[in-house]
Amino acid sequence: MRDHAHLRARGRVHAAAMRIRHCMAYATHTFFHNHGFCYIHTPILTGADCEGAGEQFGVTTMLGSDHLATDIELSKVEPPPVEDTSKLSKSELKRRAKKAEKEKSKIDPTKPVHEDVVGAVDYTKDFFGKRVNLTVSGQLNVETHACALSDVYTFGPTFRAENSHTGRHLAEFWMIEPEICFADLADDINLAEDYLKYCVRFALENCAEDLEFFENSPHGEVGLRERLKNVLDNPFKRLTYTEAIEVLQKAVKEDGVVFEEEPIWGIDLPSEHERYLCEKVYKKPVVLMDYPKDIKAFYMKLNDDKKTVAAADILVPKIGEIIGGSQREHRMDVLKTRCEEMGLDAKQVWWYLDLRRYGTVPHAGFGLGFERLILFITGLQNIRDVIPFPRYPQNAEF
Repeated sequence: MRDHAHLRARGRVHAAAMRIRHCMAYATHTFFHNHGFCYIHTPILTGADCEGAGEQFGVTTMLGSDHLATDIELSKVEPPPVEDTSKLSKSELKRRAKKAEKEKSKIDPTKPVHEDVVGAVDYTKDFFGKRVNLTVSGQLNVETHACALSDVYTFGPTFRAENSHTGRHLAEFWMIEPEICFADLADDINLAEDYLKYCVRFALENCAEDLEFFENSPHGEVGLRERLKNVLDNPFKRLTYTEAIEVLQKAVKEDGVVFEEEPIWGIDLPSEHERYLCEKVYKKPVVLMDYPKDIKAFYMKLNDDKKTVAAADILVPKIGEIIGGSQREHRMDVLKTRCEEMGLDAKQVWWYLDLRRYGTVPHAGFGLGFERLILFITGLQNIRDVIPFPRYPQNAEF
């Protein structure tokens, strides 16, 4: 039914998923409103790339506008083949993304770009006078309001041009991103755990009929409600990234566990490692803290050891990472150095640096992919089944 998205709402599986999606959206706004947060609408059109993903959708009015285009003839080539990135590690995916971002950062956004696929476009003549993309995250934008309004959050659509055909990726998805002032990493983790437990409790209390349906459905998961109750009954296990690597290495050496990717310090843990920790070792949600700085974003606070940053991921059974957050780097000199280390031109984030230049406070935040939350609550296996109109490579109908 995924190929007939305009009709699949008539099926019971999709209808039940949409009711739960509605309840989780309501629970999200209720939770943050009750905790004194202000809801900020961040822009969908942006010149910033929060994650440094290098996989953004461009926005232009130039196509078909002969009077605006340069005299160079546009090239017509076949798009690159869709790749099954499920076989690639997260470290490899991030390596490719960083390489693409570094190449993009070398280009002056005000000058014509000569590309084989889109031809040549003089962005100074475009609608905004520069290159503009669909947002990959609202985090940097919502931070602009944090120091003024204290606790804020954004909840909206985000877009990433990952040329990937898996049950874990969408080109268009929704993100929940709160930001809290006068907060460190521990405060951030506490908020994330409270929020996730609130959503689970809300689902158990208000979506009982649909959860029972998914538990007994071939599309769902046996023992679904028991797994959700386990989230409420236990505090999340907290350990550092370094400790997690040691646990995984011990599993390989002493228990004979075989992983596709060797657990060594410095890698971005793949899903198999994340799920092993929360499903086999601790059997409940796990919080990993203090990641190597080289695999995390430039805006995360550098720890005293100079090797790690104050970042944390929450891992849950069946999904792996569901929440990623950090304390933000509020020290101007350190932030500039981190930009240089990551190959990011400070001119691209001048306005973000201004937030420190004109006064700031310690603050932190996290991001949660809304569709991953729905997968976790419903027990469904494919992320395309928990959004009304899934967008992925070669598919943008309706």
